[in-house]
Amino acid sequence: MNYRHAFHAGNFADCMKHALLVWLLRAMQQKPTPLRVLDTHAGRGVYPLDSEEARRSGEWWEGVGRLMALEDGPLADYIGLLRALGMPQHYPGSPALIQALLRAEDHLVLNELHPEDHAALRKTMRGTPAHMRDAYECARALTPFPERRGLVLFDPPFEAGDEFGRLARGMAEVWGRARGHVQAAWYPIKHMAPVLAFHDAIRAAGIRDVLAAELWLREPLDASRLNGCGLLVVNAPWRFEAEGGAILAALLERLSDGEAGCGVRIVRVADE
Repeated sequence: MNYRHAFHAGNFADCMKHALLVWLLRAMQQKPTPLRVLDTHAGRGVYPLDSEEARRSGEWWEGVGRLMALEDGPLADYIGLLRALGMPQHYPGSPALIQALLRAEDHLVLNELHPEDHAALRKTMRGTPAHMRDAYECARALTPFPERRGLVLFDPPFEAGDEFGRLARGMAEVWGRARGHVQAAWYPIKHMAPVLAFHDAIRAAGIRDVLAAELWLREPLDASRLNGCGLLVVNAPWRFEAEGGAILAALLERLSDGEAGCGVRIVRVADE
């Protein structure tokens, strides 16, 4: 509960997560039928970049700050949406990005356990249902969706030592209740042992059709640093490997300082 995203909004991890999130929603909306999105760790919704927290960390300058001049290429949709939502005055979190993308027939449901962030979320996202409960209990309670299709977004703070295990169990529960729903789960990469164990747990749970998109700014050897991050996707829409890979490559080109071991990949964790 000590994690506050205001210090990290717009950093490289947000750029990776949100650029892929925008692509996922666009791809899902190729079908005309309504969909629902559940954001289980919604945060505050919007993050002013002139706040004390953002100024103190300065992380956004090395993240989204390096991307804002882009006008075309794989990141253009994401960057254009950021501009439309108020960059560079503030960085829109996943609730604001999702809300901006949804069609009239689609629905968004938010959840945030931190009391202060939940209060800010309700104010920022007025009119959107916002729960304040454990993220995994919320996902279990609210799936399957009435629309029978949609996206569950998990974005844990990874403050707890057992977060990878909780995440794997939470995704398995959604899979058991709503096998056709798309799931997307962000995770940090400090070193690879916890990540590989997480992938093993996903396979052991019997979840099928799983891809992992990953980006490293440096070789993931130092467990004290955030060296990269990943997005695990269940039931990824068609062409995610190709077009998501292009997004990752474009991010690496702009965000990397060329440290040894930097790179990107999309790997299949479990077959269809």
